[in-house]
Amino acid sequence: MIEWLTGTAFTVAGTATTRAELLGFATGVVNVWLVARQRIANWPVGIANVLLLMLLFWTSGLYADAGLQIVYVGLGLYGWWHWLFGGEQRNRLAVSRTGRAEWLALAAAGVLLTGGLWALLDRATDSTVPLPDALTTALSLLATYGQTRKRVESWWLWITADLIYIPLYAYKGLHLTAGLYLVFLVLCVVGLRAWRADLRRAAAAPLGVVERVTGDVAGLGR
Repeated sequence: MIEWLTGTAFTVAGTATTRAELLGFATGVVNVWLVARQRIANWPVGIANVLLLMLLFWTSGLYADAGLQIVYVGLGLYGWWHWLFGGEQRNRLAVSRTGRAEWLALAAAGVLLTGGLWALLDRATDSTVPLPDALTTALSLLATYGQTRKRVESWWLWITADLIYIPLYAYKGLHLTAGLYLVFLVLCVVGLRAWRADLRRAAAAPLGVVERVTGDVAGLGR
């Protein structure tokens, strides 16, 4: 199975594209589209996607990204559960904002992750891109954490990571994956807009209820 996945699906301009990269492209697009629409099915599709990408990245020498996919599987299972039962009444989770204390914790974790992974990749592997590999890994982990909790700002972290991923994958010869992350970038902007709209609707809902109640009381007074 692994040999089939790592086999060449087609060649463009002398660069081979494996079946793992092709399937990773397809499942990745579906996954981000489902996240943007807050569909619970994004989690099983996402788990399939990261398993494909893990194989692709390992064979391309992107070791931090390959290891990151293992963490994604765990986060995917957690996110699946949390979206279903993480609400205030153990119901479906609603979109929310990242608090100041949470931002500070994320920033500290991001610096530590980037620095630690950079040192590890630089000294213990033959990676030719240790810093960008470490930085995108850290950003992706933080973004996935935010996604599991439906933090709207997680989209900004994904957008930042994608802007680095696109030239990184092109440099490593993964042109289809670079194109995939360009699609991801567009979908992230769509997701950001959709989740912000959801926040606005949630904020306006109590006001609408109050206005209806006030109108009913005023009508009784007349």
